[in-house]
Amino acid sequence: MSDNELKYYSVWDRTTRLFHWINVICIIGLISVGVVILNYKVLGVNNDGKLLLKTVHVYFGYVFVLNLIWRLVWGFIGNKYSRWKAILPIGKGYWRSVSEYVAGAKAGEPPQYLGHNPVAKLMVGFLFLLLVTQATTGLVLAGTDLYLPPFGHEIAEWVTGSGEEHDKIKNLKPGSKDDVDSEAYAEMRKFRKPFITTHVYSFYVLLISIVLHIAAVVLIEVREKNGVVSAMFTGNKVVSKKPVDLN
Repeated sequence: MSDNELKYYSVWDRTTRLFHWINVICIIGLISVGVVILNYKVLGVNNDGKLLLKTVHVYFGYVFVLNLIWRLVWGFIGNKYSRWKAILPIGKGYWRSVSEYVAGAKAGEPPQYLGHNPVAKLMVGFLFLLLVTQATTGLVLAGTDLYLPPFGHEIAEWVTGSGEEHDKIKNLKPGSKDDVDSEAYAEMRKFRKPFITTHVYSFYVLLISIVLHIAAVVLIEVREKNGVVSAMFTGNKVVSKKPVDLN
């Protein structure tokens, strides 16, 4: 391929693109509802409203988790550029490729990649770590706050001290201390504390990371003009020289 000769390549498969946009929608929904929950007193939301918001948050979370699980699986069976070895900062020679990319970027001629470049892999790996952290802690909190699946039944048995006395569990209402064993409930809240702390602080880190991710994408689009933004719609990227990861 000669310099300045543009060539299109199919990079992101349909599943990867669907994951990306479903994930975007879920995160926007989760962040929006989450911010209201964190500030419910300032916004004048009563306890019933807070419970409704938490329920909406959890159902957004279920879609988010299912989408994430499918993406984790797709990392093993998807196309070349969707697999873990192509998107995570791993593998022999990885740090050498980072040095080469940074040196090229400083010189104004960064090596071109069809998939994620070596520096972008660091952000992608960190983002996936945050997403998995949010998904895991969120599922636990769905059980401790609202007694919803996948752990809600076990949490309900714990706080009521009912074991298999399901009639007692049926009367249990989220947000109410009626029908609970006070000692067991206090133990559950102690168990819950590290999960809610991790969930909240990871949420703030995720917000910062999303802003950095968007800024980096825009910067790469402007500098390299390889269609990195449009590729998440069409699946295609355009390059003017042979990509490092073509073979």
